[in-house]
Amino acid sequence: MVRLITFAVLAGGLTFSMQVRSLAMGPAEFAASGKLACVLAEESLGYVSKTEYGNLTEQVLEGFDQQESDAIYAKALGYYDGLMFGIPAGDQERVYSRLRNFVSSKACAFSAPVNVLI
Repeated sequence: MVRLITFAVLAGGLTFSMQVRSLAMGPAEFAASGKLACVLAEESLGYVSKTEYGNLTEQVLEGFDQQESDAIYAKALGYYDGLMFGIPAGDQERVYSRLRNFVSSKACAFSAPVNVLI
């Protein structure tokens, strides 16, 4: 009985540490989550079709394993949810306005030229 309890506690500890590790993000994962948030916003606004959304999502997540992709997607949903903070439910015009501003911002300018002042 003691062994079973020890094993259960040990297994619970391993599960907890694995979950914490999956939530940690490196710079590449963090950048990908920002790009994916832009893709989510573009899809919500109707700027991309479902097929284009799938292709763009695959491009952003290319090279990441399933666990990393899940963490990236979760973070992107967090960004998206944060964009909606303070907007009353059902106020579609404010939702769309906020999404349009986000999509047109530097955050979503993946290939924008960088200006360097000397």
